[in-house]
Amino acid sequence: MNTDPSQSSLTRRALVKTAVASASLSLPIVAEGAEESPVHIATNTYPWLTFAKRKGEAITLHADELLGSIASTGVTGYEPVIGKPEEFDLLGDRLKSHELEMRSIYVVSTLHEKVAAAESIESVLAIGQRAVEAGVKIIVTNPSPVAWGQPNGKSDDDLKIQSEAMDQLGEKLGKIGLTLAYHNHDVELELGAREFHHMLTATNPEYVKFCLDAHWVFRGCGDSQVALFDVVSHYHERIVELHLRQSVGGIWTEVFSLEGDIDYRRLFRFLAEKQIVPHLVLEQAVEAKTPETLDVVAAHRESAANLSAAFQR
Repeated sequence: MNTDPSQSSLTRRALVKTAVASASLSLPIVAEGAEESPVHIATNTYPWLTFAKRKGEAITLHADELLGSIASTGVTGYEPVIGKPEEFDLLGDRLKSHELEMRSIYVVSTLHEKVAAAESIESVLAIGQRAVEAGVKIIVTNPSPVAWGQPNGKSDDDLKIQSEAMDQLGEKLGKIGLTLAYHNHDVELELGAREFHHMLTATNPEYVKFCLDAHWVFRGCGDSQVALFDVVSHYHERIVELHLRQSVGGIWTEVFSLEGDIDYRRLFRFLAEKQIVPHLVLEQAVEAKTPETLDVVAAHRESAANLSAAFQR
């Protein structure tokens, strides 16, 4: 059973049932006459940046304008990318004014080189201290590659340094009440997925959990659902968060839906059967070939409605 420390703060009253009826999941009744709580859904800032880039616009992270737009979609959580502790200044007040929660944050780290790893651990811990004060439970990180947009160039020694640094970081964050969740993009699935698997086999499950981004696994393995569900089968006990993105024909869609390349019905059903309740984070970004039919607010409103409906009766 999942031991996610954020589980107690989730607004769902209980675990989803093991059966999925058509497009929906059912939430079990815990007490006779009890009122059912809505599903808590967060959004990462990355998709908002991609929609803005498509329009040739810029957005200011954590600003009232962005937070107001997020709140207008029915999304109730905000997972920002945080680069320094000062970004938390007054952020709690702005979130409160828009009735948004911040249960998780995403941080950048470089962990495959000893000096850089030590600096990243120090930086993330400083961010973590402020995160705890803000009520954050999960810190997600995707250790940076040797070079973005290049083939996976990490050596075996690099990977050993990285896994050891992940353990150190996870242990230190755990001592202040935070859970470290490993995230990957597609590059980690190259070369026999040696980096991806090493991060989830050489690290201590007590210190390093897993943020499953189903679509990056799917894409990194050549658009393979076989590979995706093998990953889920092997590492589900470490899943504490889901990054949710859908595609059709390998191209990201504007709206998250159960219909598309990723069989989310199967994924949700599997997690329900294992009694795993991950933090749900929409990361429905757009890319070059994504059809342009909706603005960012409309797309997120529809995405949130579709995801919420999947967990209703």
